[in-house]
Order: sequence, then C-alpha cells, then structure tokens
Amino acid sequence: MINRDEIECWLTDMDGVLVHENEPVPGAAELLRQWRDEGKPYLVLTNNSIFTPRDLSARLKSAGLDVPEESIWTSALATADFLKEQIPGGSAFVIGEAGITTALHEAGFIMTETDPDYVVIGETRNYSFEAITKAIRLIGNGSRFIATNPDATGPSADGPLPATGAVAALISKATGREPYVVGKPNPMMFRSALNKIGAHSETTGMIGDRMDTDIVAGIEAGLHTVLVLTGISDEREIDRYPFRPHEVLDSVADLLNK
Repeated sequence: MINRDEIECWLTDMDGVLVHENEPVPGAAELLRQWRDEGKPYLVLTNNSIFTPRDLSARLKSAGLDVPEESIWTSALATADFLKEQIPGGSAFVIGEAGITTALHEAGFIMTETDPDYVVIGETRNYSFEAITKAIRLIGNGSRFIATNPDATGPSADGPLPATGAVAALISKATGREPYVVGKPNPMMFRSALNKIGAHSETTGMIGDRMDTDIVAGIEAGLHTVLVLTGISDEREIDRYPFRPHEVLDSVADLLNK
C-alpha cells in the first residue's frame, strides 16, 4: 500500500466532498489550488448525467471553486466513452438531458428512434411516459440497455426525486432485461477517468463520501481510497461494510499540506 505523499494523481467525488448543498466544503478551494500548484492531475467525478462539464464548472465557480471543465468527468462522459469503444459511430435512443446527449453526439453517436444499437437511460427531471414506453419496445426488439448510473433517487429542495436507477428498474420490470450501468460503483468509470488523465491506479487516490459507490469502486479499481465525513457516511456507516477505505478523514481540509 502506498503512502499518501506518493500519490501522483487524484480523483474526487463532487457532492459531499467539495460542495455540500452548493456551499464549498471548508478546505476544498485550498486543496484544488494545492493540486494545481503542485502540477498534480486531478478529475472531479460525478454520477449526475444531467449537466455538461461546462455547466458543472460554472456551478462550482458560483460556489467559489475553480474547476475547469476538462477536469470534470461525469457518468455521461464515461458512458459515451464506453459506447464509442463498443460500437464506434453507433446509434442510440436516449432518455436524458444535455449531459448525456452532448456526450454521445461528441462521441460520434447518432440519436434515433429507429432500431438503435442502444437505449440509454440518463438523469432527467422530465421523464416522459411516452419515451419510457418507446424505450421498453426498442429493448424488446433487441436494442442493448444502458444506464448512466444506478442512483435510485436524487436530491431536491422538496425532498428526494426518482432518478436513473428507479426509471431503469421500471424498464427492467417491463422487459425482463437489466441494464449495463456505467457510473459508480462500476470501476469502469474510474478506469475511463484514469485513461483521460494518463494516470496509473497504483499512484492515484480517490476521495469520496459514500462507502457503497466511491469507496467500493475505488478499491475495485486498485486506488488509494479516502473517505471524508462531510457527506453521508459516518463511523457507524463504515462498520456496516466488509471493506474499509485506506483513510477516513473529517474533510478534504485534512489533505492540505501542513
């Protein structure tokens, strides 16, 4: 196991690690500046497939965090990257927002409702019964079923909202087909992130706030894992799992050079 000071590159979750309810976590801005000053490559990861990296960069900037769009890796980008490898120049019927449609367009995919190679389910705030019905019929006719991420709910000011995993479950129930899920906790998302910045798993750290996505995927991808307690995990939560992160810290402020 490597020491923290041997880490050459970092991957970090966004919500609960760098920001909490659109407020910066204390120490986050300083950590990003530290990595920049040291010339350490990093990527901010999110399972949210609604927004493009440009949107997320602007959102982080409004919270006081300077993260260029090329330093953001979403489940939508990971999905597009994976599908481009599978069927270059393929076609897809997509339920989702700009994050996934833009990523697939930029990967050379054609959006179609006619015999697509894939049905791709991403995050959206406007799930259409008509579109879900179309997805069910296309999968029944042989299109491959992909979901950007497994999250069953997403946050809102009024409480949880049904998210990608919930809609994918509805489609699975109707078709008898399970989707291939690209986002966390699939280590595929981390491997594609490592490829983007030319990093090696042996010398890369992953910072997250969830045992069931960030930490398990980090362990499976062979990364040095750091759990911070500014999101949804606490010490009791850690004990529920048969695996442990390499480090447990109060927040990203504990990663600052003293």
